[in-house]
Amino acid sequence: MGSDKKLRAVFLDRDGTINRDPGYLSDPTALELLPGVLEALSQLQKAGFLLVVVSNQSGIGRGLITPEQLKKIHERLDQLLSPAQVQITAYQLCFHRPEENCPCRKPKPFLIDDAARRFSIDVTSSFMVGDKFSDIECAKNAGCQGAILVRTGEGENEAKKCTIPPDYIANDLKAASDWILSQLEFS
Repeated sequence: MGSDKKLRAVFLDRDGTINRDPGYLSDPTALELLPGVLEALSQLQKAGFLLVVVSNQSGIGRGLITPEQLKKIHERLDQLLSPAQVQITAYQLCFHRPEENCPCRKPKPFLIDDAARRFSIDVTSSFMVGDKFSDIECAKNAGCQGAILVRTGEGENEAKKCTIPPDYIANDLKAASDWILSQLEFS
C-alpha cells in the first residue's frame, strides 16, 4: 500500500548560496562552504525538508567544465556536508548556455517541477533559496510557498534587480533557514 503524502523541500541554488562562487567552479578542492551552511541544512533536514540543489551550470555548455568535473564537485560537496549527516536528495541541473533558450534554465520552473514529480514534493509547501533574481523568479514560476534571496554571492547586487520581490531577504543561508522554520509555525 503506497502513501500519497507529499513531501516538502527546500530548493537551493549552489554557487553563492551554499558555497563561495569563484565563477565556473571546476576544481573540487576549491569548493568552500559559506559560513553557517552545515547548521542551516542540518536544521532544515531535521525539520523534514528534502534538500534539492537547483543550479544553472552553463560552464558545461560553454566547455569550461566537464561533466566528470561537475560530478566530482558534487561528490566533494556531499563529503563536506557529511559530518552533519546532511544529504542532498538530488542535483537538478541545467547545462545550457543562456542563449540556447532551453526549457530547463532558471528562471523557468522545469528543474523544480521535475524534482517535484520525481520525489512527490508538494511545491506549494516548499521554499527556494538563492542569491540571484532568477532564483526568486523560478520559485514564483513554480508556485513555491516562499522565495528567499540571500545576500551572499550576488545577492546584495541582485536585490536591486528584483522586479518580483522575494518573500524574505536573508543575510545568509542560516538566516534563510531560520526564517523558513519560523514559517512552519503559521502553516
